Amino acid sequence: MYDTIELERRGAATIIRLNRPDALNAWNAALGHELLDAVRAVAEDDDVRAVCVTGAGRAFSSGADLKDMTARERTEDGYLDVYRTLTTVYHPILTALRTMPKPVIAAINGPAVGIGCSLALSCDLLVAAESAYLALAFVNIGLVPDGGALAHISGRAGAGRAAQMAMLGERVTASTALRWGLVNEVLPDHEFPDHVYELLDGLAAGPTKSYAGTKRQLNAWLYAGLDEQLEVEAVIQQEMAQSGDFLEGVTAFLQKRHPNFEGA
Repeated sequence: MYDTIELERRGAATIIRLNRPDALNAWNAALGHELLDAVRAVAEDDDVRAVCVTGAGRAFSSGADLKDMTARERTEDGYLDVYRTLTTVYHPILTALRTMPKPVIAAINGPAVGIGCSLALSCDLLVAAESAYLALAFVNIGLVPDGGALAHISGRAGAGRAAQMAMLGERVTASTALRWGLVNEVLPDHEFPDHVYELLDGLAAGPTKSYAGTKRQLNAWLYAGLDEQLEVEAVIQQEMAQSGDFLEGVTAFLQKRHPNFEGA
């Protein structure tokens, strides 16, 4: 059914697996559209009582595919139209995960970077393999975090940690993420798959309406302003996409060298 997403039904649960392992599950245009369709389908399926989001291969997701830029939509001025991509594709995915009336696990099997990190943070319970890590690498190419990342990190670990991750762009190991409260559990790599299945099966057999009610309470308390925050992010990210530093950041990434940012 999909080229970049794999759906695995497991009793009353469904696993949504990002399936571009050779690209570390980087988000190209096709993956974004297919993931949106898959998330909406699972959210609307009353027979699905628990959901798991994970990645194929050795990564959860390495973030946006910078090699896919030529396939992205452009503004009338010729800049990347990141505002449209965020508001019509990325944001609906992330808000659907937060609001669907069933529990969602992020099974972080490897690196969760950029929008991949935002995707994981949008889930209800985050379980990480010991070798996994989180990173907001946007700053490394002259962008700002998007996908609600700062809101979710602030809610889980505080504004100080959010600023640290956003401005330094450093990797946060699974053990550090657990200590900060970003993830709920960390498992040795060899124990990780079985534990995820056990947790998912337990949630699928649990009181679905109770889980949904808990999500509504958390959303009302912590994320009541999430839609407004996402809009602010999209506006600012469009500004960044039109900057010289972004062009230099992407060019340096593709040329595998350190960027020379000029603050413009």
